[in-house]
Amino acid sequence: MYNSLALLQAYLPVLVFAGLGIVVGGALVTLNHVLGPRRPSKAKSEPYECGLPSEISHTFRFGISFYMIAMLFILFDIEVVFLYPVGVILNAADSVFVLAEILVFVFLLLVAFAYAWRRGALDWR
Repeated sequence: MYNSLALLQAYLPVLVFAGLGIVVGGALVTLNHVLGPRRPSKAKSEPYECGLPSEISHTFRFGISFYMIAMLFILFDIEVVFLYPVGVILNAADSVFVLAEILVFVFLLLVAFAYAWRRGALDWR
């Protein structure tokens, strides 16, 4: 069986840190509520969503280029994030195979980027 005292000692720093975070966060929220200025106005009480002013109608639509650029950003950003673990493996293993794998991956990323660029996905209309 597990020793419950050893388990508690292992998680004690995590519990202390979480407790301190809750106490400090609660204290700051309470101080802000008690000491913060209260100057309500019409502009402050209106909802603000997605960077659009309230005067724009709900039928306002973004162009397709906005979504294309956003999706390409997410796609390439996530693919670059996957390079970090491979880089760690390359640093630990010093393998030529892993380096060749990274180079093929980056080459395919560049081909996809060139294709999107040629198709006009990055042109803001």
